[in-house]
Amino acid sequence: MAHPKHKISKSRRDKRRTHKKLSAPTLVLCPQCHEPKRPHYVCLSCGTYKGQTIIAIKET
Repeated sequence: MAHPKHKISKSRRDKRRTHKKLSAPTLVLCPQCHEPKRPHYVCLSCGTYKGQTIIAIKET
C-alpha cells in the first residue's frame, strides 16, 4: 500500500473538499396553482408546463 511521504495539513485537506457539499434545490412558484416546483419541470401539483396540461392529476 502507498503511504504519504509528508503529512497533509488540515487546511490543505479541507481546501480540496470545498466543493463536496449539498445545496438546496432551486424552487419557483407554479403560475397556475402557485405551488413550489423545480424550474423547467412539470408541476406535480397541477400537471402543467408553460400553461399546457402535460400529465393528468387524480383529484382526491
